Amino acid sequence: MTLSPLLDAGPVEALDFADPLLHAHHDLGPVWRRLRAEAPVHWQPEADGRPGFWVVSGYAEVAGVLGDSETYTSERGNVLDTLLAGGDSAAGKMLAVTDGRPHQSLRSALLKPFSPRSLHVVVDSVRRGTRDLVARAVERGEVDFAADVAAHIPLAAICDLLGVPAEERGHIIDLTSTALSSADGAPTEEATWASRNGLLLYFSELAEQRRKKPYDDVVSLLVTREIDGRPLTHEEIVFNCYSIIMGGHETTRFAMIGGLHALMHHPEQWQALKSGRADVSSAVEEVLRWTTPALHSGRTATQDVLLGEQFVEAGDIVTVWPASANRDESVFDRPDDFDLSRSPNKHLSFAYGPHFCLGAFLARAELSALLESLKDLVAVAEPAGEPRQVYSNFLSGMSALPVTLTGERADAGQPLENG
Repeated sequence: MTLSPLLDAGPVEALDFADPLLHAHHDLGPVWRRLRAEAPVHWQPEADGRPGFWVVSGYAEVAGVLGDSETYTSERGNVLDTLLAGGDSAAGKMLAVTDGRPHQSLRSALLKPFSPRSLHVVVDSVRRGTRDLVARAVERGEVDFAADVAAHIPLAAICDLLGVPAEERGHIIDLTSTALSSADGAPTEEATWASRNGLLLYFSELAEQRRKKPYDDVVSLLVTREIDGRPLTHEEIVFNCYSIIMGGHETTRFAMIGGLHALMHHPEQWQALKSGRADVSSAVEEVLRWTTPALHSGRTATQDVLLGEQFVEAGDIVTVWPASANRDESVFDRPDDFDLSRSPNKHLSFAYGPHFCLGAFLARAELSALLESLKDLVAVAEPAGEPRQVYSNFLSGMSALPVTLTGERADAGQPLENG
């Protein structure tokens, strides 16, 4: 990935952080370093009839916004595109875009199925399924790791929780992969809306089925559970199913793909993992920090407030960027080094505060299963073609990662190639 001259020098105001092409085509590391040093709370000017918004890049400022849902609300949307378009239609109905008591009540209802105890069976299934996927990939030798391995691990787990039949999961992969990003250039509004509406329609029909015949799954829980003395509306059920499938699939998938990509380009870290010098649990945290699959999160200021050294007015759109915060030099030693033994590692990839990711335990279990399977079954992994970056201002990752995997035989212990 090559930096353009615009990123090496020139006014930061010339950059459009809402542009998916900016994030897909450029490594913004130098830009984030400059903003953290000079303007950790930066104003992105209005453009083309679109409102301006704040770009928050420093770790302390990002954590401060995420931790204060009274001053910075999610209830008008938590993704930049929907905020710029005037708000999220699911606001106040979906956990991710709800605050206050409604948020607490709905989150409490969903905590049980996402607890470690409840997920015991799912995690065991994830471990077996992941090992099988990696073993079959090794047998084939050359695979697209993104499509053939990573796409299936988080999807299987979250679909098990939601009760999505196995024969319908390919359709879900297609929809989730295009709802917030594109593999073929900047996503169009028509394409993303079609995918989102397809997911909403699917879960609307699944919810109707569960009303007639509940099962032991999250959709049935939402259908039958009362929140604050009332049943959830059909819209609330559908929106929260959408949120769970998107949050549980896309980000973990991109972390897995980016994790293998990083291991192939840092062979000393692969050796640390293989030898046990790097613990799998610490490796999981570093993969999450390094990849930071969700670039930003959006909020709206509910009152005039001083953020850093900037005066933010009530109604302003405030975007926080863990993609930058997770490389903040004031928090992380050698932040641009990929170090599987990094400790402490208080990354913000699962957000922070009231909206800390509900599926964090499951995501960590899925990444652990993958790293353990790679460690046990793969001797050498080499690039087999050019990876493809997704086009999104919200998600960061690769839509394709061609690799050649060599199993543990006589060549066991060899380092991964630099490629």
